[in-house]
Amino acid sequence: MNENKHIKYQKGFKYQLIAAAQFQLKIQPQSDIETRFINLSSDGVLTIRSGYAWDGPSGPTIDTRNFMRGSLIHDALYQLMRLELLPLEFKEPSDKELIRYCKKDGMSSLRAWWVYKGLHRFGTSATLPENKKDTLIAPI
Repeated sequence: MNENKHIKYQKGFKYQLIAAAQFQLKIQPQSDIETRFINLSSDGVLTIRSGYAWDGPSGPTIDTRNFMRGSLIHDALYQLMRLELLPLEFKEPSDKELIRYCKKDGMSSLRAWWVYKGLHRFGTSATLPENKKDTLIAPI
């Protein structure tokens, strides 16, 4: 056996998808986007594979069931923007997809409005390439 002397990992995730999930979005990039865990087709089909990890709803909020699908979709879309695979012009449509799915799942219009306002004011930094999660190595 050839034992690894180091491991590489990332921190900052709370949830991990245990079965693939697929969503029809209103977002349609010019061409298909494919990564290890996320695919977004040019006709708006978002596929997130089993094993994908995300941090759930962000900010001063509570992780409720009516926020989980929306946060999964939103985190995947923002990750594609951080990776520079989805143009930043899709930030606003991504925020709207979060709200659309949260409302589908029973979130009140008032709470959805507050979530949207928070994203509009504070969400841009999470789309920028310099905010990709660092790869950590252990032991040093």
